[in-house]
Amino acid sequence: MKTKNLKEYTSVGSLYVSKELLKFVNNEVLKGTKIKPKNFWSGFEKSLHILKPKNEKLIDIRESIQKKIDDWHIQNKDNEFNLAAYKKFLYSINYLKKEGKNFKIQTENVDEEISKTPGPQLVVPISNARYALNAANARWGSLYDALYGTDAIGSEKLDNRYNPVRGGKVIDYCRDFLDEIFPLKNASWKKLSELKIVKHKLILKIGKKTISLKDKKQFKGYRQDKKGLKGVLLINNGLHVELIINPYAFHANNDPIGLSDLVIESAVSTIIDHEDSVAAVDASDKVLGYRNWLGLMKGNLQVKFEKLGKKYKRVLNSDRNYISQNGKKFKLHGRALLLNRNVGHLMKNPSILLSDKSEVPEGIMDAFIISAACLHDFIKKGNSRKNSIYIVKPKMHGPDEVAFADEIFNHVENVLKMKKNTIKIGIMDEERRTSANLKECIRNVKRRVVFINTGFLDRTGDEIHTSMESGPVIKKGDIKNSDWIKAYENNNVVVGLECGFSGKAQIGKGMWAAPDRMADMLSEKIGHPSSGANCAWTPSPTAATLHATHYHKVNVFKVHKKLSNKRKFDLDNLLKLPIIRGPNWSMDEIKTELENNCQGILGYVVRWIDSGVGCSKVPDINNIGLMEDRATLRISSQHIANWLHHNICTPNQVLETLKKMAKIVDDQNKNDPEYKKMSDNFDNSIAFKTACDLVFKGKDQSSGYTEPLLHLNRSIKKNLSPSR
Repeated sequence: MKTKNLKEYTSVGSLYVSKELLKFVNNEVLKGTKIKPKNFWSGFEKSLHILKPKNEKLIDIRESIQKKIDDWHIQNKDNEFNLAAYKKFLYSINYLKKEGKNFKIQTENVDEEISKTPGPQLVVPISNARYALNAANARWGSLYDALYGTDAIGSEKLDNRYNPVRGGKVIDYCRDFLDEIFPLKNASWKKLSELKIVKHKLILKIGKKTISLKDKKQFKGYRQDKKGLKGVLLINNGLHVELIINPYAFHANNDPIGLSDLVIESAVSTIIDHEDSVAAVDASDKVLGYRNWLGLMKGNLQVKFEKLGKKYKRVLNSDRNYISQNGKKFKLHGRALLLNRNVGHLMKNPSILLSDKSEVPEGIMDAFIISAACLHDFIKKGNSRKNSIYIVKPKMHGPDEVAFADEIFNHVENVLKMKKNTIKIGIMDEERRTSANLKECIRNVKRRVVFINTGFLDRTGDEIHTSMESGPVIKKGDIKNSDWIKAYENNNVVVGLECGFSGKAQIGKGMWAAPDRMADMLSEKIGHPSSGANCAWTPSPTAATLHATHYHKVNVFKVHKKLSNKRKFDLDNLLKLPIIRGPNWSMDEIKTELENNCQGILGYVVRWIDSGVGCSKVPDINNIGLMEDRATLRISSQHIANWLHHNICTPNQVLETLKKMAKIVDDQNKNDPEYKKMSDNFDNSIAFKTACDLVFKGKDQSSGYTEPLLHLNRSIKKNLSPSR
């Protein structure tokens, strides 16, 4: 381990705390709370001495289990795969746990955004304050804008001038949406000639004929000012839609009812991410993220920026004010409910050192500081109205690691003088041992769990790494249709329903990664609520607004009732290996697969290493922009590592492909004035070296994770002199 410069640290008890972090925690996080810095740090120190050895033991167990699985596959490499024998073996090494009696989760004080309101969920890097504010404010979004500005209604080229033909398509789409979701009695929204509020009641007319909503309960209220009616609030499946009334808008001045927009409840919840979508390798990086989170919890986060020559200031939206049918004023939340994704159990961070100069487990540090920041929200109640903290915990392997997360949160609650189970946990179902034991994972946090979800990319990366010695893995595109992935997606919903998640917690699905392909998203992503997921990830506020229409079309709680007791947990298919015996791929097929993987790796890594960007829209080999984070990197690097290990390709072939694709990535970034080309000097490019290491050393990386190599090389890059 590199010797740390202790001049950058302050001694606090037996700990060495980065001066920047210490100042931030003492003067910003704890200021205004009842927790004194002295008590915080002494409690944190005591907890660390208990938790760190347990953390390390769990990581050692991971490696031990993986070694046993590797050995089993090597010993049986000449035999036909025997699922029964494999399962027996997995039970014998404690990889599989025997399932206990049925139970229901007992989580209390859960906000309705999680328990009662199905809808889209955003994931956004905390390192970018503007993105975080946009995501928090994405609770409400313009359906007109989302349709007009994307390919959802066609892919005509857009410019700064209003296209009335395209605008007409938007209006027609929205009227059709109203007819489908808020149908009128024997009439169409397209024919309405008058809309008004009289004595707090919604009055609709076609000519002289008064009509009404088929379901009058869908009318919730309205907005008005001295000049007249401004908005009409409707509700369906727990989600609100506001009809914006503005006859002076240029696209509505000929509209009989003056309808200028549909503003719909969109990102009901948002995950503020400290993990896969950020590049945080030292104290300054961590403080940046923590400070942004603190601003969200205090409600004072703001960003000033310039766009197209205009200056803007972004702040958190206020709540929305309405008048009900009985004339009473009421409010709706103006922002998404915010969850925080902490770092997993593997990584350490140099922000805090223990007495032996070893680095603090980053996930433990996250839990304490993130939760301390939430003390301000307990006063403001701008986020959780229930005084709960929502922490999403990634990359946990099986029930014991989930139980350890519970233990961490117990320590945090004790130090911060919180009620037990104040901190709620979201379980990322993205590791194979967790998928196979999901029910027992949930059992260990049954009083604080609020979320489970699936994530194809990380889960596939772990699938490949776990079964590395079993044989060559199938092509990446074919994995999406394999038996194990179908069982994985199904099992997540099955277990969630068996454990009583419906109406209490979120069952989530993964990301739509192509933010420019909204027509495809509208066509395909309705499959998520239809499968029983009451939230699913979207890459942008615009995508959240479009995806929200799916939750109007599908009543998720009705789906839950239909699914209950009709599907069973499918362990056998979950354990089917995505490998191929005696592949007969052509050289062109192998070449295409390698190029696709290498381009994705390089496109992401170069921004991570050189610019510290952990999530961005990266063009793929066909120049289609995809939202990438470390999960994409994990699956691509593990896929090539597997093929190398099983001689599907050669090291030289992979290296030449990396060099070829580096030139393409360089060209894709040619308009970025700060971009440093990899192909100018491969030997001197840290980004290119990192990409190579991720592939050629991929087999030996813990669980196939990319973080250790990324963090190492980003730190090297940051510490280099500008003259490099």
